[in-house]
Amino acid sequence: MLSAVSAAAAPAKPTAPVAQSQDGASADGRDRHVTIRNRTGWTMLSFYASDASTDDWEEDILGEDVLENRQNVRINIDDGSGACEYDFKAEFTNGEELTRFGVNVCEVSEYTFSR
Repeated sequence: MLSAVSAAAAPAKPTAPVAQSQDGASADGRDRHVTIRNRTGWTMLSFYASDASTDDWEEDILGEDVLENRQNVRINIDDGSGACEYDFKAEFTNGEELTRFGVNVCEVSEYTFSR
């Protein structure tokens, strides 16, 4: 069974280009960068982050890449909508899938997938 633990404070993802300041904050001044940490023991094959107000998962943010166990990746979760709450979904090599709803990327700078 997989679980998820979030920690820290400061935020992140772009689907569409977003105006950003030099420090990486979006047009509304909020930083939506999140470091995704894989501590499951399995390779993460895909990662999705979609505005919590939508029913679609958007595209796989990892694309052709994977996130090996014990690796981290920093992602800009800002899609230009001004939203702070996003749903996360990760798929792993063992067939497991973990979905977490309502992650506030305006308050979280790290998110850890673990088992």
